[in-house]
Amino acid sequence: MLVKKFALVVASAMLATTVAFATNARPAYAADKVDCDAVMNELNSGKHQKDVAKDLNTTLYQVRKCNRKAKAAAKAATKSLQKTNSGREVPAAPAMAAPAPAAAASATTK
Repeated sequence: MLVKKFALVVASAMLATTVAFATNARPAYAADKVDCDAVMNELNSGKHQKDVAKDLNTTLYQVRKCNRKAKAAAKAATKSLQKTNSGREVPAAPAMAAPAPAAAASATTK
């Protein structure tokens, strides 16, 4: 009989704990609908990451993720620019012929 009462008390305590945590849960945000351009604009204007997350109604993790993506994109763009300038330059366009009006003027004066 004592074991049944103890099991009932433990089950009640677990239920109460679950209900307490469930009512205190923070709302979930849509992780795939973060506008990274808006996040980067806010960060570049001088705001802190926590403030940006709060203002744009997203998580701090998503703000950091957008920041990492932007840095990686900038690094990739810098690397590709360095490759084009490091001896692997695109060949120049062929030289153009003399302008037509000068050639026509010399032909008419003969």
